[in-house]
Amino acid sequence: MMDPRLTLARPDLADVALQGIVAAERYEAPKRRQVATPTAALRKAPAADAEQWNQLLFGERFAVLDVKDGFAWGQAARDGYVGWVAEADLAPVGEPATHQVAVLRTYAFGAPDIKSRPQGLYSLNALVTIEAREGRFAKAAGAGWFVEAHLAPIGLAAAVDPAEVALGFLGAPYQWGGRESLGLDCSGLVQQALAASGQAVPRDTDMQFSFFEAIEEADRRRGDLVFWKGHVAILLDRDTIVHANAHHMAVAIEPLAEAIARIDAAGVGRPTGWRRARTSPPSVA
Repeated sequence: MMDPRLTLARPDLADVALQGIVAAERYEAPKRRQVATPTAALRKAPAADAEQWNQLLFGERFAVLDVKDGFAWGQAARDGYVGWVAEADLAPVGEPATHQVAVLRTYAFGAPDIKSRPQGLYSLNALVTIEAREGRFAKAAGAGWFVEAHLAPIGLAAAVDPAEVALGFLGAPYQWGGRESLGLDCSGLVQQALAASGQAVPRDTDMQFSFFEAIEEADRRRGDLVFWKGHVAILLDRDTIVHANAHHMAVAIEPLAEAIARIDAAGVGRPTGWRRARTSPPSVA
């Protein structure tokens, strides 16, 4: 059975690429769009108060198949998630992205001058297309002027240690479905940390659990992942984790043993497994 979170199909309408694979009343080709605002909520239903179950960042592509009440129903290119995005947050697809934001967050300015008015605050891994340069600034289509040192060419990830990237989010508020530097959830933190290190990974904890290489608890090291039912954390060393969690309502550092005991006492149970990302650095524990 295909995962509905990742399948652009409903009983009445489906992506034409799924014809013969899923049943639907009709099939259409999606219209390609991209996110035109610093962030865009991907919602469960076409309403501003509907649950946000994912979040898109500036420049990410979105395939639109239906529009209703000011919301577009489609699929995110970066992680395949399906949902509703406000039409106002989308624009026609431009030139391919040349760079991504390589710092936790940065402003785009209205002119190549730090005294000019900020046009928006952009989070780590947002995608931009540079169209001009002046001094230390680079102009990104649809956004404004960035300090170019805050950007990295696509495919040349500056970060090599996902655990270090995750530490940059320390104190960021917990936000269900979030992926931005101003608020994110546990799997969003993992996804963002790995993306900054050059690895595309799935969105949700169950997807990530299946995606990564299984390891034994005794072999754990910095950069590895520990999973519970519905939760994931990144190891800073064999005995310490960093995670976005609803207990602290923030990204926090916590002793592993204390987290295991606390989560077990809350009725969730003990860890379900340990996983290793391909970009994990050599052990420093």
